Amino acid sequence: MKVSRLPIDPGPAAWADLLPPAAAAQRLEGRHTADWLVIGGGFAGLAALARLKQLHPADKIILLEASRIADGPAGRNSGFMIDLPHDLASEDYGGALNEDRRQIAANRAAIAFARQMAEEFELPCEAFNPCGKFNAAASAKGHRHNQDYARHLTRMGEPWEMYDAAQMAELTGTGYYQSGLFTPGTVMLQPAMYIRGIARGLASHHALIFENSPVTALDHNGDWSATTPSGQVTAPRVILAVNGHANSFGLYPQQLIHVFTYASMTRALTAQEVKTLGGARNWGATPADPLGTTVRRISGMGGDRIIIRNRATFDPSMQVSERRIRAVSRSHDASFSARFPALRHVSMQYRWGGRLCLSRNNVAAFGEVMPGLYSACCQNGLGTAKGTLHGMLAADLASGHDSPLLQQVQEQAAPRRLPPPPLAWLGANALMKWGEWTAGAEL
Repeated sequence: MKVSRLPIDPGPAAWADLLPPAAAAQRLEGRHTADWLVIGGGFAGLAALARLKQLHPADKIILLEASRIADGPAGRNSGFMIDLPHDLASEDYGGALNEDRRQIAANRAAIAFARQMAEEFELPCEAFNPCGKFNAAASAKGHRHNQDYARHLTRMGEPWEMYDAAQMAELTGTGYYQSGLFTPGTVMLQPAMYIRGIARGLASHHALIFENSPVTALDHNGDWSATTPSGQVTAPRVILAVNGHANSFGLYPQQLIHVFTYASMTRALTAQEVKTLGGARNWGATPADPLGTTVRRISGMGGDRIIIRNRATFDPSMQVSERRIRAVSRSHDASFSARFPALRHVSMQYRWGGRLCLSRNNVAAFGEVMPGLYSACCQNGLGTAKGTLHGMLAADLASGHDSPLLQQVQEQAAPRRLPPPPLAWLGANALMKWGEWTAGAEL
């Protein structure tokens, strides 16, 4: 199969820019054979690689990444590894009780696997910080969403704490929020630091990771052969961990929804600006309305900064223009100024877009799609936890290593087909526009 298009990520990889320069990339050159091939060096691909190293320590395993580790979507998310239900299509993230309990167990298995890797490779707390998060409500409607979600969590026996407006102001340094629902199970990542650290640790354990090595063709002639611009890898078993780019390999046609989300990051705040703002120096808040604004404040390598994320667009081409980034930036600036009026003079140093992939029925594109070819794709906007989960489970499936968790994922239906392209584009973008409009102050 010829790969129809290669990944394009708009804007800079801001999280990676905060780190010291990475070592020079090792590019695939010449012909190689391996016992296993993993395509994609994000959360799913690295989890698959780590699990394969556990199950087959003597096997030769090669991973191919189209760009640099942490420059793609894995390094462009907001860094929330969330354990609780987080359905972006719902009003308050929650769903049916039994299904939500199953999802919590699955998410926590993924977080436990990520924690194991972080500890094994001695990643700093800034890379993997199990500090919890807030659902921040900026309106009465948002507060009601938080209350509804809190009742849902109580029915599941999950801990939570509701912060009032004064407590949120003390935490965030702004009086913008009416309430905040704190849940302790989320891990906050510096996503580029985490991804680079995991990749570096796996490479030190004799995994072969090749960057700037996009797969341009994947052929099956007894074994699988992946061709890159300057090399080829032949292996009997392949794990495809490319999220929505499964479509580019000819898989799951008309079943995947390609969405871009957008973020901006301030320049480093001065010491006086930090003092003026006050509040805690590290916190993360998802919006009470799923289409509202996510905010993070970070302090560490790269200084004190604030990240704003909002707006989403459906883009089947998996490309967006710089003009789109500029247009969305106006929304980010307005959201930032509304929340932090004392810092309205602070400029945004980085603006970028990140690809994510959804399915209509909120399931993964997972399983053995052809003999020896395993898919760990379509993370439904939750790539940190779901990508880790599906990567490790794809390695289990390919290795014949069964578990109740693997059975649970395999029991899910396939991604539902989308309407014809014009209807899908019009419907998806109209739905997101409506959701953003009704989010009101949460945006």
